[in-house]
Amino acid sequence: MLIGKVIGSVVSTRKDEELVGLKLLLVQNIDKKGQHVGQTVVCVDSVGAGEGEVVLFAGGSSARQTEVTKNRPVDHVIMAIVDEMTMEGHAFYQKEHGFV
Repeated sequence: MLIGKVIGSVVSTRKDEELVGLKLLLVQNIDKKGQHVGQTVVCVDSVGAGEGEVVLFAGGSSARQTEVTKNRPVDHVIMAIVDEMTMEGHAFYQKEHGFV
């Protein structure tokens, strides 16, 4: 799993039949300070995430393991919206307050 931030959405009126009805979001991979690292990817949203939210996402064959994405042609999926992250007993992210 990777940590990312939803930065936008993708709209496509013409697509493979297996993608019809799926919400596509742009996600930037981020570090523990909330800084962009790595790539920006298109993820299928399986949990109702929105722009600006910090999420957990997966790529590769793991992306096809959710109920929403099972046996569909996807490479990345959002499978959790993050409420809090801690390290060594200290919170470094809280949904209500952002990154500390």
